[in-house]
Amino acid sequence: MEYLAVLAAAAAAYAFGAIWYMMLGKPWMKATGITPEQVEGGAMKSPMPFIISALMLIIVAGMMRHGFEMSLIDTAGKGAIAGLGIGAFLATPWIVTNHAYGMKPRMLTLIDGGYATIGCTIIGLVLGAF
Repeated sequence: MEYLAVLAAAAAAYAFGAIWYMMLGKPWMKATGITPEQVEGGAMKSPMPFIISALMLIIVAGMMRHGFEMSLIDTAGKGAIAGLGIGAFLATPWIVTNHAYGMKPRMLTLIDGGYATIGCTIIGLVLGAF
């Protein structure tokens, strides 16, 4: 059951990420400097970013499940709140720091930080629901 919960949580965050970055694709591309020509020309068609993303979400969900188990977080509501905290106060500050040193545009930080925050909230919600 625990493995199923981790996989379901990772899949939910992955699906959210697909929607998030499709909705914000143009501002994200502008902020990263990636051009539509690069995407259409095949430079961005490698499956590796998608595979890596899925694997990393499984790791995040697995670690969150472990923390939830130790903290007795056992409802969807508690899971969502804990996930929100992890995303907003652990993952996003790390992204902000990396982007600051990399002199990345503020919009990229908002997009990526928003995904981390909402994605962790979704993972927490799913894990708490199991």
